[in-house]
Amino acid sequence: MKLKLIALTCLIGMFLGTADLQAAVNNGDEKSLVITGKIKSLDGEIIPFANILVMGTVKGAYSNLDGTFAIYDLEDGEYTIKVSAVGFKTFTKEVNVKEGQINQLDLVFMETGVEMPQITVIADKDRVFSKVPGSVTYIDQRELNTISPISGNEVLRRSPGVHVVDEEGIGMRVNIGIRGLDPDRSRSVLVLEDGVPVALAPYGEPEMYYTPAIDRMAGVEILKGSGQILYGPQTIGGVVNYISPNPPQEQEGSIRIQGGQGGYFSGLVNYGNTFGNTGMQVNLLKKRADNVGPTSFDITDFNTKFLFNINDKSELGLKLGLYNEVSNSTYIGLNQVMYDQGGQDFTRLAPDDQLDVSRYSISFSHKYRFSEKVRLNTIAYAYTTTRNWNRQDFTINSTNTPPSNWTGVVWGDRDIPGGAIFMRDGTGNRNRQFAVGGIEPRLEVDHNLFNLKNELTVGTRLLWEQANEQRVNGTKAGVKSGDLVEDEVRTGNAFSAYAQNKFSLSEKIDFNIGVRYENFNYERDIRRRSFAGIGVRDTALVAGNVIHEIIPGMGFNYRPIQKLNFFGGIHKGYAPPRTKDAITSTGDVLDLNAEESWNYELGFRSELSSWAFMEMTGFFMDFSNQIIPVSESAGGLGFGVVNAGATRHRGVESALIFDFSNLLGFSKTKLTYDVNATYALSTYAADRFVDDVNINGNRTPYAPNWFVNSALTLETESGFGARLSMNYVGEQFGDELNTVVPSLDGRIGKIDAYTIFDAMLSYDVERWNSRFNLSIKNLSDERYIATRRPQGIKVGIPRFITAGYEFKF
Repeated sequence: MKLKLIALTCLIGMFLGTADLQAAVNNGDEKSLVITGKIKSLDGEIIPFANILVMGTVKGAYSNLDGTFAIYDLEDGEYTIKVSAVGFKTFTKEVNVKEGQINQLDLVFMETGVEMPQITVIADKDRVFSKVPGSVTYIDQRELNTISPISGNEVLRRSPGVHVVDEEGIGMRVNIGIRGLDPDRSRSVLVLEDGVPVALAPYGEPEMYYTPAIDRMAGVEILKGSGQILYGPQTIGGVVNYISPNPPQEQEGSIRIQGGQGGYFSGLVNYGNTFGNTGMQVNLLKKRADNVGPTSFDITDFNTKFLFNINDKSELGLKLGLYNEVSNSTYIGLNQVMYDQGGQDFTRLAPDDQLDVSRYSISFSHKYRFSEKVRLNTIAYAYTTTRNWNRQDFTINSTNTPPSNWTGVVWGDRDIPGGAIFMRDGTGNRNRQFAVGGIEPRLEVDHNLFNLKNELTVGTRLLWEQANEQRVNGTKAGVKSGDLVEDEVRTGNAFSAYAQNKFSLSEKIDFNIGVRYENFNYERDIRRRSFAGIGVRDTALVAGNVIHEIIPGMGFNYRPIQKLNFFGGIHKGYAPPRTKDAITSTGDVLDLNAEESWNYELGFRSELSSWAFMEMTGFFMDFSNQIIPVSESAGGLGFGVVNAGATRHRGVESALIFDFSNLLGFSKTKLTYDVNATYALSTYAADRFVDDVNINGNRTPYAPNWFVNSALTLETESGFGARLSMNYVGEQFGDELNTVVPSLDGRIGKIDAYTIFDAMLSYDVERWNSRFNLSIKNLSDERYIATRRPQGIKVGIPRFITAGYEFKF
C-alpha cells in the first residue's frame, strides 16, 4: 500500500509535468494582461528576480533576467504594487486598472537598502537559482507561515534529498541526513545561523544538541552542491543556514501565540525599526509543553540585532542571543516487547531524566565597499554552550536478573528472556561546556580576467574551540551530585582558507572553480578517569595531533533559455574526526582518517511555464572512508569508533510545483500542488566483516531508499487558506548488518515505512492586521517507529492539534 502511494504521488507529478505545454502557452495568451514593465536601479542597472506583489490579492510576479515582468487578470480598480529585491529599499506604487488598458510601468529603485552584512549561502533568491553551482533550496517566511511548524524538522523535509529523524517530536535536537548519510546529531551537515556555526564545537564535536528555533526564523537555505567549499569544515552532506529576520527599514512588530494539546504553548514577540542610521530587531520566544508525546520542556530564547549604517561604504551589524532550555529529554526508549504490546508508547521510563541547555552568543558582521567591484565582508563571533544531562541508569540482560541497586521499577515483560528493563538507583550526569570563537574575512572582487566577466571570492577563517567534559555518577536516581569519575578538556585551533572564481563564459554559461584548505590542531587533556583494576584516579594524559586537507571543487551553470538552468559539479567531501574519537581515553592517537568522499551531481531547474516548475538532480557520493559513530546517541556504547571504509550513495532527487490558478485562470484564488521525491541507494562498497558477515553491498543505517514530501495549498483573496501535506519515509535498517528481526532491546531491526498527513487552516483579517490558524499534525493518527536510537524505540508523536493567532503592528 505504501509503495502504491509513492507511485501514485510521483505519477501525478510526472503526468502534470509532462502535460502538453502548448496548452498552457495558449491559456497564457488568452489571459488579460493588465500590468507590465521593467525594473531598474537609479543608475539604470537592470534588476532581475525582484518581487512584485499586488497587495490584497494573490497576484504577483518576479522580474525576468532582463528586468521585465507581467501581471494578468485583475479586476478594474485601484491597487497598490509592492516591489522588493535583495539589496534595495522596498517601495510601493499605486496603479489604476481599467478594462482594456495595459499599464506600462517603469519601476525604479530610488535607494539602495542597507542589508545586514551577514554571510548567506544563496546570494540571489531567483526561482531557478541561475547563479548557484549546485542543488539548492530556499524556504522563505511565507512558506514558514503556511507550515505553522511545531518543529523545524517539518520545514527541512520540504527540501528534496533531506531526511530528518525525529527524536523527541519537537525538533530540539535535529538529526539531518542528506542523500543517504547517517542523520545522527547532524554530524555530516554544516549547520549555520546567519552564516555562523551553531554546533557545540564545529571541528571536534559537531553535534546538534542545540538547534535554532524555527519559530523565530525568516527563512532557511539548504545547499548540497559544489558551492559547499566556501563553507566548512564539513563539506560532505550539505549546508543548512537558518536566517533570522533583519532590522526593517520602518517600524514593524508582531505578537504570535500558538497553543495546543499537552500544555503546548509558543509565544513570540517581535519588534524592529530604524532610527536614523541605526536599525534594530528584537524578539523573545517562550515555548513550553507538559506532554508532547513523552516530552516536557521549557524554552526561553531572546535575540536582538543592531545594524549601524556607518557611511555609504560601510555597515556594521551586531547580534546577541541568549537561550535556555530545560527538558525531560532522555536516551532510553521502549524495548520491542513494549512496542509490540502497545499502550506504553509515551510512558516516561526515566521520569527524573533532565537535560539543561544554555547558550550565549555574540557576533559582529561588517561590510565595506572599496568600490563597486571590490567588497569585504567580515564576521566575528563567540558563543558558549552548556549541556548538562542527568540520565538514570538501567540494566537489560538476557536472564532478566535485577541489578544490586534496582529501584524496584521494571518495564517490559520479565517472562521473556531479555524482555525487561530494570531501572537502577543511580544516575550518570554528563556535563559538558563548550566555548567557540572565530573570525572570517571574505573578499569579493569583480574583475575581467581573459576579457571575461569574473567574480572572485577569497577568504580565511581562524577558529578556536574548547570542550570541558565531566561525568558525575550519582548514587541515587535523579540526583545531580555524586562522584566525579571523568574529567577532561579538549582544545582545537583551526585555520581555513578558500578561493572560488566564477567565469561568465557568456550570458548563458558560468563556470566555477575553487579550492579550500583546512588545518586543525587538536589536543585531549584527560585529568581523571577509571583505570582497570584500580578504579577512578586523577591522571595527566595529554595527547594531540594535526590534520590538514585540500578540498577542491568545480561547477557550472548553463542557461539555454531564460527559464531553464542546467547545473553540475564535483567536489571533495571532507569531515574531520571527532577529537574524543581520534584520541582514546588512554591518550593513544588513533590512525583514524577524516571522512573523505568525491561528490558528483548533475541536474536542471526549469520554470516550464507560468504554472509549472521542475527540478531534478542526479547525485553520486563515493566515500573512500566513512566513519561509523558508536556514540550513545547513535545507539552505541559511547566509546570507540571505526573506519567503515568505502561506501557509495547514489540516487535522484526531484521537485515539482504546479500553480493551478495560473493554469486554469483563477483570479481570486491561488491553488498550488508541490511534491519532492528522493530515491537514494546508500551501500557499503568494500569487503568488511561484522560478526563474520561480509556487509559489502548492505545498506547503511538510517538511509531509506525513498522519501517523499508533498502539499496541496489553497489561498484566497478573502484571506482564507488551507494546506494538506504528506510525508512518506521508506523502510530503514538500524544497523550495518541490515537486521530484519528486531532485537528485544528495540535498538536493532528494520524500521517499517510510514506516511504522515498534516492539515492547516488559516484566515487573514487584513483590516485587523491579524491572522488565525488551526494546525493538525499526524492527521490520521499513524502509529510508527520514528527511530530506534539512542537506546530503544521512540514512537512518532500522535495526532497533535494547535491553534494560533498573530497580530501585526
